[in-house]
Parts: sequence; C-alpha cells; structure tokens
Amino acid sequence: MSTQAAAGPDGVPRCPWALSTPDYVTYHDEEWGRPVHGDDALFERLSLEAFQSGLSWITILRRRPGFRAAFAGFSIAEVARFTDTDRERLLADTGIIRNRAKIDATLANARELATWAPGDLDTLIWSHAPAPDARPAPRTLADVPAVTPESTTLSKTLKKRGLRFVGPTTAYALMQACGLVNDHLESCASRSAPRGALGPVT
Repeated sequence: MSTQAAAGPDGVPRCPWALSTPDYVTYHDEEWGRPVHGDDALFERLSLEAFQSGLSWITILRRRPGFRAAFAGFSIAEVARFTDTDRERLLADTGIIRNRAKIDATLANARELATWAPGDLDTLIWSHAPAPDARPAPRTLADVPAVTPESTTLSKTLKKRGLRFVGPTTAYALMQACGLVNDHLESCASRSAPRGALGPVT
C-alpha cells in the first residue's frame, strides 16, 4: 500500500488506507475526521474503538449495525440498565465481537457514564483536542502518529474517571475518528472538505 494520498477509481485523491474496500471509501469520505459531538455518539465511538483493539477497523465497521442493535443504539442510559441476561445475550451474539473483556468494559463504562452530568463526556473528550495548527498536515502515513501527548493525557483522564479499555492508542484513534485532529494527508481531498459535526451516523 502506498504511504501517500492516491487517486481512487473516481480520480479523487484519498488517504491510501481508504482505497482497499468500498466500505472504507465511504467511511473515509463521510465520517472519519469529522467532528462528532454528543455523549451517546461519543460513547459509541469509544466503545467501537475499544472493540477494534487488536483487530482491523474494517472488521468493526462491517459489524457496526450488529453492534448498534446489540447495544441499544449505544444509548448510555439504556446500556447502563443491561442485566446479566443481556450480558449472556451479548456473549452469544454473532453480530458483534464476542470478547468477554470488551463486552464487560462497555457495560461498565455505560454504568459509569450514566452517573455523569449530561454533556460531561463530550466536554471532557473535546477539552483534549490540540490546536488545529499544533502540527503540520501529514504528507505520508509515516507522519501520522499512533499516540500523542494529548491522547495519553485523555487516556489517563478517562481511566481516572472510571472508564475501561481506553489506552493511549485507543484514545488517539478516537481523536482521529471524531475530528479532534485532522489526520487526512496533506494531498487528500477530504482534508479541506467541509467538516460539519456528526452525531450518530446511520
């Protein structure tokens, strides 16, 4: 795979990771790097990034409808009310990743977040966004970090607040996906595309 932006079949230059499947093209063009706000929307993305740990993102992306069905659309209030019966249902659900530790972390995170004031998760996460000009636009994939000081601090803060499966790498993937940083390559068409805020994406 090239490390520089490359043209897809439509001639539009994109980050090279986006060109391997049509699912990635859509996700890259319509979601990745666009600002996401809202506690439930950010809970969904935090949960999915945790499930992605050790796996390819395409595995999670293709199962996202299954995850949403299994986890009540990632409503914090609803997931916080899940019972042991729900946990057993999730462990048997072939539409998601049936990882016991990740399922337990998602349920525990929902229960913790249900005690927070509305907007607290959004405010906390976005308070760790670096200044837009904090570093130059990446020219190649080698210029895109896996961890940053901001993601390390975000990870520590989330853990101190009682959340699980939120290591620095997961935190940075969240920051990339939710628009806290713009890691589209310099020559990628999406880098300068309109970046309106997203809530839950259907």
